[in-house]
Formats: sequence, C-alpha cells, structure tokens
Amino acid sequence: MKSLKFLVGAVLVVTAVSCGHERLHYPEARRCDQVDDYFGVKVPDPYRWLENDTSQETEAWVKAENKVTFAYLEKIPYRQKIRERLEALWNYPKVSTPWKEGGYYFFAKNDGLQNQSVYYMMKHLGEEPKVILDPNKFSKDGTVALSNFSVSRDGKYLGYGISRAGSDWQEFFVKDIATGKDLPDHLQWIKFSGLSWYGDGFFYSRFQRPAKGQELVAANRYNKVYFHVAGTPQEQDKLIYEDPAHPDWSFYPWVTRDQRFLTLTVTESTSGNALYIKDLQKKNAPFVRLVENFDHDYRVVGHYGGGILILTNDGAPRYRLIVVQDDHPSLKYATEIIPENAKEVLQGVTLGGGRLIAQYMKDAHSVLRVYEPDGTFLHEVSLPGIGSVGGFSGRPEDTTAFYSFTSFTFPSVVYQYDIAANKSKVWFKPDIDFNFDDYVTQQVFYPSKDSTLIPMFIVHRKDLVLNGKNPTLLYGYGGFNISLTPSFSVSRLVWLENGGVYAMANMRGGGEYGEAWHQAGTKMHKQNVFDDFIAAAEYLIKKKYTSPRYLAIQGGSNGGLLIGAVVNQRPELFRVAIPAVGVMDMLRYHKFTIGRYWASDYGTSEDSKEMFEYLYHYSPLHNIRPGKDYPAMLILTADHDDRVVPAHSFKYAATLQYTYKGKNPVLIRIETRAGHGGGKPVSMRIEEAADIYSFIFYNMGIKPKY
Repeated sequence: MKSLKFLVGAVLVVTAVSCGHERLHYPEARRCDQVDDYFGVKVPDPYRWLENDTSQETEAWVKAENKVTFAYLEKIPYRQKIRERLEALWNYPKVSTPWKEGGYYFFAKNDGLQNQSVYYMMKHLGEEPKVILDPNKFSKDGTVALSNFSVSRDGKYLGYGISRAGSDWQEFFVKDIATGKDLPDHLQWIKFSGLSWYGDGFFYSRFQRPAKGQELVAANRYNKVYFHVAGTPQEQDKLIYEDPAHPDWSFYPWVTRDQRFLTLTVTESTSGNALYIKDLQKKNAPFVRLVENFDHDYRVVGHYGGGILILTNDGAPRYRLIVVQDDHPSLKYATEIIPENAKEVLQGVTLGGGRLIAQYMKDAHSVLRVYEPDGTFLHEVSLPGIGSVGGFSGRPEDTTAFYSFTSFTFPSVVYQYDIAANKSKVWFKPDIDFNFDDYVTQQVFYPSKDSTLIPMFIVHRKDLVLNGKNPTLLYGYGGFNISLTPSFSVSRLVWLENGGVYAMANMRGGGEYGEAWHQAGTKMHKQNVFDDFIAAAEYLIKKKYTSPRYLAIQGGSNGGLLIGAVVNQRPELFRVAIPAVGVMDMLRYHKFTIGRYWASDYGTSEDSKEMFEYLYHYSPLHNIRPGKDYPAMLILTADHDDRVVPAHSFKYAATLQYTYKGKNPVLIRIETRAGHGGGKPVSMRIEEAADIYSFIFYNMGIKPKY
C-alpha cells in the first residue's frame, strides 16, 4: 500500500473491555449498503470496500488497526523477554539436505539469525564449500526471498527466482556459475512455476500481466509455457504451449533428467491433473495427452529403463507407481511397478543407485522402503523414530543419497545414505541449548462426532500433571490433501518449556490416509473437519490435559478458515484463537487471484443453491452472531498476501469488532512487506512468534518463567 497520512473521519472508535486489563478502542470501518443475491437469498457485505487493498481508506483502516494491536501487545510485560528467549533459541546453524547437479553438490545453510538461508556449492563432499548465492543481499530488511533454485544439467548456469514481500509472483534470473556473475536475464509475471533446464535454456510458465493496481488481487488467467535461452531478454522467449479455450487452466513444465521428455502437468484446481508429454529427441514432436481429465493425480517421477514412471491415485486412493513405455505412450499399456499399500500412503519415489526409494506415510509419520526397478521389495531404511523424512535427494547413477529426519522434539538432522549397503550416517546435526529428553511425544486416536477415529500427536513435559490446568495449544489444517506430520519448530520450545502442551490433530480433508480421507473433508463434507477439530478439543479437556480456560487454537490459510468456523460453532471451548491468513469469506473466495483453484475442496457459491447454502452455513465471516462469548482473538494477515488476499481477514476482523460486545480482545495484526508466509525473514518470524505466545499467555493469565 502507498504511504498516506491518516484520513480524518475514515475510522470511528468503539470502546470495549479487554480481559479485565484495559479498555480497547477499536477502529470501526465504514459500513456500506452492499447486498448480494444468491439464489434469492439477500446477503449483506458491508465491508466490500476493504477488498480494495490499494485504496486510501483501506490503508487508513490498516494503520489504525495495527496501532491498536501493537499498543495492546506492547503492554504485555514479558513480551520482550519472550522475544529475547526466541532469538536465543533460534540462534543455531541449520543446514538443508544437499543435492548433486552439474558435477557439484549444493545445499543451503543459515548460521542462526540470518533472515534468509545462504546457498553453497562444492565439487566434492568434505571440501570447503563456497557461496553461490546469498539471498540476504537481495534486500536490507530480508523481505526479498529466494523462491526457486535450479542448476543446468551441465553445471554451467544457475537459474533462480525471487519473491518480493512474500508475494506469490516470482522473477527469474540467471547466473554464470563459473564467474559467479548474473547474466542480463530478468523474467517476470511468473507464479507457481519452476524453471526446468534443457540445454542452455529452460521451460517455465507465466501469466498475463495484471492491470496496474490489481497485481495482488486480480484473477490469474491465460497461463502459457515458454522456453527461455540463457542470456537473452524475456521478449525473445519461444511460446511452447497455450490453450486459450481454457483460460483458467495452468501448466507446469518439467524435463526428465535424461533430457528425453518434456512433461506438462495441467491443472484447474488443487486436486486432479491432466498430463501431457513431448519427446524432445524427435523434431516437432507433438504433445501426447496421456491424461485429458482432472479426475485423479498423476506425478512423473522420472524416465528410466525405457519408460516414464508415474505416481498416481488412479485406481489407488493411497497411490501406486506405474510405468508407461516409450514405444506405447498411453495409459492403456501402463504396467504397475509398486502396487497400492492397503494401510499406508505412497508419498513419493526417488530414483537412486539403480533402485527405487519409496517414501510412505503410516499413521501420519514416515516410512522408507527400497525396491528394485521392477518393483521387487528389498528392505526398509531404518529411521531414528516416529517422525518425518524430508528432502530425499538422489540420482539414478549415484550410490549415495541424502535425506533429513525430524520430529517434534528432534531438530532436523541430515543423513548420508549408502544405497547399496542400506546404511545411514549423520552428515549434519544441529546443536541446540535445550534438554529434549525432558519431553515426550505420544500419538492418540480419538472418536469424532460420527465415531471416526482421528489421530492426534500430543507433546509435553514428561512430568506433566493431568489436572486440567495446563496451557494447551491445539493446531489443525484439514484440507487440500495436505498431511500434518511430526515436525520441529524452534519457536514451539518457548511454549513447551513453560509447561505448555502442544497437540496436532490429523483431521479429514488432509492426505494422512489417502484420497478417501481427503474427500471426506471436502465440499458437502467440510463439516467433518470442524467436527474432528472440536472433538480433539473435547478429548484434551476430557483427559484433563487442559480445560476451556487454558485452551488455545491455531491454524493458517485453510487452517485459518478452520479456526474461524469452530469459534463460531463452539466458542465456549476455547480461551484464545489465532486464525492466520484465513479463508474467511466462503462466498467470494474464488474471485481473487488463484482462489478458483480451491473449488475442488470447497465448491463455490455459484455452483448450486445447495452448495451456496452449505457454504453460507459455515462461512466464518457470515456466521458471527451477537450474544456469543468469543475467545480472545488475534487475527493474522499480511498486506502482500496474494494467495489468500488480506480482505478475508480485514472483513472478518471488522465484522467481529462491530458485532462482539464481550470483554475479550479482538485484534488483527497486519504484517507489512509480507505475504502468505513463504520467504518471511527470520527477524519477522521471531517478532510474530513473540506476539502470538505473549498474547496467549496473557489471556490465559499465565506468567512465563522469564
């Protein structure tokens, strides 16, 4: 938003009592007379003008809201101590899983408090690495982040993408690896695309340039695939593929490692894709449409042994691996390599050392299995415990691979894996000044409203007393086939060391048990997700981990929708709620940027009267009612979020502040120079975490030990 002096008269003032501590003066946005007609139902939208993120009136409201929010947070006596403790905990080296390309090994490292991780390269393992790219030099405040990093097959070029202020928009650049100098390349209006090298150039996709002032809200349409030659201007890029008859489709190009095939993943939503392939060895070869519908998911793993390996849930809700032979490029002739597992989800397959390393998910945690190329099972890879494997990297010709392993109380450790010997050794292990042995993680299965058993991880000190008085933070997502698996968060240590319980529910809508589990939390079944989360809260209360007085809930994006919905349905269960970058207006979400892609999970208010009524029944914005005793609310969003536009949170906060007359605070924290979360600098993440934990402790009446 442009800088602006405060608009006199744009913001009114409302007084409310907050938690018995002080009286808050909420900015109240102007209410307009906008009313929409949905199948004969009149729906008011009095804050429609807040959808204009570049208007002076919106900017004035944002400034006024932040003034109230930060004045409240600054009065919390231990806020600074929590920030200092977070900074101390955060200050340890972190290293990514290395990977090999073009004759070099690459990895990312953060020394501790660097806003962005630095990328290194080395010719051989064990030698002194040198810096190839330092994103901290992109901007002084760390808000310009690396979004893509791709090395050409011959190791000559590095193609990289940047994102400014957290936006999904990317700009691509090219660096000469030998000299370390940037070439003149500068590519723009790229979103949700990688850069896939082929010779001295790469394939990528881009959208039409949006109208000025509409860059962060306008619908993104007419995606096209181009080929860019290193060292040339974007205007000379060659158009490879477009489909003007389907302006809402998007294309993701990817070249197989052996440079034989160009694959196009075609999408119209977040679920299901078509798949086209093009033989790059044949001049002017057309795209062969292996899949033309969007009924299932198909992901190309690689080209090996004369066939294209594809991971799919077609005929296998928990996924299987199939192969399409080069001489018969059709699914009709596909053969199965790794069949569907009856109890576990096949998440990914890596080609390494002439073998297939398959990553499975069993009850929301990782399992690794190794197979021959024909699908013959060889053995499992021993893992340190119940946790998550990430960044598995290997090449068909290499005998060594790398992977990371992490869990709630197990900071990410990088392992070097000898594929032939099936042995792992530590390549990098972080050193954190924290006694993890004092804490325990358990997994429970609790019944939801319809008796479906839902898994949940619970983390706490070993000496926890089940007396109903423990501060507890319950986290959830429940959507888009995304699985919540054990992960390490350094900021969470502040919560745990102050006697906090952390719980994470694996609700329907996610991918923890495959496509059937996902579909059970979509469209007309979305209420299952809310029921699963409410049942998690009731379980924690029943088992005396906590009580409503000490229970906080948190979720982001689709998880922000979750928090908004459950506080409307069961506000008495929770003391504090933290909805972040949430989808709060379920009637209009599909009208902004890429929101239409979410229709596969949500449906839209335009689909049918039945679908409209279902969305209207749970939409967080439209179900705020007077007389409800809402928990203390800290709503989080950012001014450059062009995934879930901030208007969702703006309208939600304005409505809550106008409607709710109780004593608990209803605040909105609007980050500037930030987006949906990706690429957020460390300094900003520490400040945000300090504000969240301070707000929760303060509204529970708990004083941290600092």
